[in-house]
Amino acid sequence: MPNAAKKLVIASDHAGFALKTALIAHLRSAGHDVTDLGTHSEDRVDYPDYGFAIGKAIEEGMAPWAIGICGSGIGISIAMNRFAAVRTALVHDVTTARFARLHNNANAIALGARMIGMQTALDCVDEFLSTDFEGGRHTGRVEKLANCGVK
Repeated sequence: MPNAAKKLVIASDHAGFALKTALIAHLRSAGHDVTDLGTHSEDRVDYPDYGFAIGKAIEEGMAPWAIGICGSGIGISIAMNRFAAVRTALVHDVTTARFARLHNNANAIALGARMIGMQTALDCVDEFLSTDFEGGRHTGRVEKLANCGVK
């Protein structure tokens, strides 16, 4: 379980709606401040719209943390990473969730609702939110990401 309450945004497409709903309940029960950016049903929608909503929310300071969900997690992670302020990692187990924070200082994760089970998703989210950035040798690499390769 995460050490301290976090403020985060979460969004999904139709494929991720059920998982998103469960994650919101889990996160709120743990004391996190969660803003749901949609979708709000299983009606078919386009994942880029929700990935872009997350990216915009992070960029505008609505929350420092985010979770995006689509069927595979791939599409929404690509959409989220179109924003310079977002470092999204597609995670599929607690190890990838841990290293997303530990080595990459990710501020967002993407989950594939059709790829992982409910308990794995819950474990990934908890691990992500409870792991701190290690810094050290990883700091310069993360700075390069922030600068988009600009020297």
